[in-house]
Amino acid sequence: MTLQRSRNIPAHRAAVRQLPLFASFDPGVTMHTTGLAGRPIARLYEGGLGAALRDARARTLGLYGHLDLESLAVPCIPIVNPPLWELGHMAWFQEHWCRRYAGAGHALRPSILEGADALYDSAAVAHDTRWHLPLPTPARLRGYMNDTLGLTLEALDALDDDVDPYFFELALLHEDMHDEALLMTLQTLALPAPPIAGLAGPQPIRKPPRDIHFEGGEFRMGTQPGGERFVFDNEKWAHLVRVAPFSIASRPVSQGEYAEFVAKGGTQPAHWRREGSSWQVRRFDRWGALAPDAPMMHVSLRDAEAYCRWAGRRLPTEAEWEFAAVHGGDSFEHGSVWEWTSSPFTPYPGFAADPYREYSEPWFDSHFVLRGGSFATRPRLVHDRFRNFYLPERADVFVGLRTCAESQ
Repeated sequence: MTLQRSRNIPAHRAAVRQLPLFASFDPGVTMHTTGLAGRPIARLYEGGLGAALRDARARTLGLYGHLDLESLAVPCIPIVNPPLWELGHMAWFQEHWCRRYAGAGHALRPSILEGADALYDSAAVAHDTRWHLPLPTPARLRGYMNDTLGLTLEALDALDDDVDPYFFELALLHEDMHDEALLMTLQTLALPAPPIAGLAGPQPIRKPPRDIHFEGGEFRMGTQPGGERFVFDNEKWAHLVRVAPFSIASRPVSQGEYAEFVAKGGTQPAHWRREGSSWQVRRFDRWGALAPDAPMMHVSLRDAEAYCRWAGRRLPTEAEWEFAAVHGGDSFEHGSVWEWTSSPFTPYPGFAADPYREYSEPWFDSHFVLRGGSFATRPRLVHDRFRNFYLPERADVFVGLRTCAESQ
């Protein structure tokens, strides 16, 4: 395969190329791009959308920057991707939507990397084959990642002020999601955490749990049209939902509470071990004492349901969770872990897939909804109406649970 380059590279693209593939991420670096200042959407990202794209790419490179990916053996298991493939996929996705996509019914413009679609299109490249592809060397991958970012920034700078930068935001948030998946891979494989601030895990919640009661009623579930925030197709659009009266815990289940369940016969989490009379919990490659007040994490939906049966509680529905998050104020504490709901991932009324059809449509009915956000989630990605979704057996996600009182 051939990486095609132009002979005359603009100065800011040349600067982008100097980012090393496995560099440490420096959150103190301020990244700038021209243009976009007058667009309302720029106000949602510190420094503008271009700065956010560069911030995401710097974080991507830093997440695996402490590892020798050329020699790292990663097993072929369903919940991880080969690191070099996943890094290339993020660059491919950005190039695909920000530079190559010309609208429905139009042919794609060519990639700067020959054969890129056969390597990195996740909708067409089966998961298990990704370990056996003729991927570019790390040096060539570095060039592809830096060149695609440079070209994306050029295209963003050239965008007319009245044009919605939808695909640039899509690429940004797609990369943010994959960055969290990279951390999930490190946790799954017991690899060291990168030297990036904020990855120590969810912080303890000192307040004792209590139930918040809601009388329920009708509310608009989903995202309203016309807002400044990016909207994924599965959030469209706000529609009236009636919720019966319910009581929901003020915070997620803690590790200490879950340990009581395990002591009474519940399934021991895979990342826990006994050390004498105490529990230890593995965070990436290191073991430490269980933090009783910290939110429980790495729980499958089935184990979350089992905990609820033991506790005489239940999981909230997706509608109940959103109702509580929207109306609960400071009483509804976010615990820096995703939270399972009991609701299958289904389309909202009138659903229509956006151009990136593979984001939601293939996963309806087989996956279940998670709400909230984790310590590893970029804040610009999530809000009270954002819908995450995973298969019910997945326990590698940074996910815990919040419970509801059984109906009286």
